[in-house]
Amino acid sequence: MFDIGVPELLLILVIGLIFFGPGKLPELGRAIGKSINEFKKETNKEKDVTDENKSFAETTIIDVKEEKKK
Repeated sequence: MFDIGVPELLLILVIGLIFFGPGKLPELGRAIGKSINEFKKETNKEKDVTDENKSFAETTIIDVKEEKKK
């Protein structure tokens, strides 16, 4: 997706060490990981709701078409 390779990751790590220090880096990594997980969960919930609404709409359209034929 972002095409980040090993050199880029090392650069990000070095910059993180400079700005936050070695003590804060694991804590920062955990916080970022939790945030990403929460974002993914919420995105999946929204996708599920969208899929349910789409399925309901398709079923309703089929029902209307069947009633129209009668």
